[in-house]
Amino acid sequence: MNVYDEFHWRGMVYDVTDGLSDLLAKESVTAYIGFDPTASSLHVGNLLTLMGLARLQRFGHSPIAIVGGGTGMIGDPSGKSLERVLLSTEQIQENVASVQRQLERFLDFGAATNAARLVNNAEWLAHIDVLSFLRDTGKHFTVSYILQKESVSRRLESEEGISFTEFSYVILQAYDFLQLLDRYGCVLQMGGSDQWGNITAGIDLIRKLRAKKAHGLVWPLMKTAAGTKFGKTETGTIWLDPVRTAPFKFYQFWLNTDDNDVLTLLKYFTFLERSAIDELEAVTRQTPEKREAQRVLAREVTSLVHGADQVVRAEHASSVLFGEDIATLSADQVLAVFGDVSSSTVPVASFEGGGVPLVDLLADPQVKLAGSKSEARRLVQSGGVYVNNRRVSDPQLKLTRDQAIEGRLFVLRKGQKLNHVVRLA
Repeated sequence: MNVYDEFHWRGMVYDVTDGLSDLLAKESVTAYIGFDPTASSLHVGNLLTLMGLARLQRFGHSPIAIVGGGTGMIGDPSGKSLERVLLSTEQIQENVASVQRQLERFLDFGAATNAARLVNNAEWLAHIDVLSFLRDTGKHFTVSYILQKESVSRRLESEEGISFTEFSYVILQAYDFLQLLDRYGCVLQMGGSDQWGNITAGIDLIRKLRAKKAHGLVWPLMKTAAGTKFGKTETGTIWLDPVRTAPFKFYQFWLNTDDNDVLTLLKYFTFLERSAIDELEAVTRQTPEKREAQRVLAREVTSLVHGADQVVRAEHASSVLFGEDIATLSADQVLAVFGDVSSSTVPVASFEGGGVPLVDLLADPQVKLAGSKSEARRLVQSGGVYVNNRRVSDPQLKLTRDQAIEGRLFVLRKGQKLNHVVRLA
């Protein structure tokens, strides 16, 4: 199977130029994808794009990852209803460095024959003068041609409209494709389907200025089976940076995948062969309650992004969260596990000496696990309260600092799901 066939069976071909499948079957090509440095980290929405380049390299082709230090100064209007907030040059440079480090986990930059390249398009865009650009490149694009691009036409229909700054983005990206052809022999650009207009603009420019045929391949934009945007949760974006999204939370995101989405995501985001995915499909159909496909998905993607050691930690934290004594975790691990639950801070001095009555904590307005001390007392007596995952039944119990996890926090739980973290400070 060549890489085009691989993309096709994984559902990653939404649109493609004529002749690309034959080219990929016969020759080793150089291809690129651009990454927008408008944030200090990529997110799971970028992951399909990363996997596209990684798959390409595994089949013997040469990938180029462009980090848009130049185009990032402008902002891509594709898929955006509002004008982007322009970042400073310094912020973009910091973001570029962060994104480059993440790309290195997916691509082999030391391969003997098809090493990946990291390229910053500021290398050429930051030094071109506006008159030369308008004369030599801009004249090949009519206004009507740009207006036909979906990313532009949609913005024109909105109340905000589109500035000349973002209107020019399609020309800048086309110029990127031309530069990569000249510098590295790059003949293929890939990306999400919202990039098709930008990609075909580059193909047209190469045809006009170099009389050569270039190609494009795009995959579908990610949505869940329920129709929601992939990668967005109630608590926000799932980032690849472990500081912005803890590895445990990242693991849980994949573990919570709906049965209707899990097989698609296994094809998109893992390197598992077809036979392995077919087996997981059969297991999911026969015993969906085991969630074996979700476990494999979470394990594979977390290992790819954060490393196998973080998978071990995440799986241990999951077993603790749903069964064992939470005190076996470090305070930092507990905070990662319960990063999305409500929390409050209580002076550490309160827990010294005689300690703090548990019923007082449960009824505290900041904790709100009970409406009153009497209700808290009834909850404890009925066995509905847990401290650090251990059921308690003594309404006279007082919590002291030495009972806290690393002397820093308690996890209080009401029933099976309602948690609250008390931090000692």
